[in-house]
Amino acid sequence: MKKFEYLVPKSLDEAISLHESHGDRAKYIAGGTDVMVKIKEGKMAPDYLISLKHVLNKDHVFLKQENGELRVSALATHRMIENSSLVVTQYSILHDAVKNIGSVQIRNVATIGGNLVNAVPSADGAIPLIALDAKVSILGTKGRRSMDLVRFFLGPGQCDLEHGEILTEITIPPLLPRTGSAYVKHGRREAMELPMLGVGVLISLDENLKTCVKARVCLGVAAPTPFRAMIAEEFLEGKVINEEILAEAGKIAGKESRVRDSIRGVAWYRREMVAVLVKRMGLKALERIEQQSN
Repeated sequence: MKKFEYLVPKSLDEAISLHESHGDRAKYIAGGTDVMVKIKEGKMAPDYLISLKHVLNKDHVFLKQENGELRVSALATHRMIENSSLVVTQYSILHDAVKNIGSVQIRNVATIGGNLVNAVPSADGAIPLIALDAKVSILGTKGRRSMDLVRFFLGPGQCDLEHGEILTEITIPPLLPRTGSAYVKHGRREAMELPMLGVGVLISLDENLKTCVKARVCLGVAAPTPFRAMIAEEFLEGKVINEEILAEAGKIAGKESRVRDSIRGVAWYRREMVAVLVKRMGLKALERIEQQSN
């Protein structure tokens, strides 16, 4: 393995300055579960690794009382999010996803920021956050900016980060009343492997618990980037939700997907499973709304 120098800045400004000084020879590192594997495999060969462990917000998952936003530090590990009572009780789609990422050992180290910045189509953390209308905060030499997470992904392994920029935080707006959500990681076997598909559905109902006032249908490994099936969402909104309507939304989402043949599954099967899993996650979301109401 190529030797490198490990740098430990004490502030965000110092981290960005170090990256600016060393240019393409430097790489940021947080949990390191992706970076170290790539270095060992020879896919990456930095001369400097710049640690972010001491420069990002230590309040990893918290609710901002004045506006009801959920704030998640990019440094939060999957295990921290999994064990957050806020996430367990209010953001079930996110809990569904993070509890099945790798092993407990991996989840204790790997960060949500790293999962997003890695920008692979199979990133489990991205789908629920997109369904929750999350935004990401980014800091660099030009200052701070914010953007919708769904726009952050540009292609496989590519995200909207300029040279030296750091993803610092994820912000989730308050949920509408009577909202339920669910995520499933679909693979060939129940084991630690990359998913064949990732499907997340979020539904908000009216006061009568019948008509959909908001829908999110989000897919992973169904296109070059995680995305929202917006035609399926539009189909659901304004309708009385039942099993038949969810089945039709699933078929629409399947047609919206841009699946392809790969070593983990053929395109026709993935498209069929999108339809099945959208319906299944929609029913699970409705079940969770009913549980909240009782």
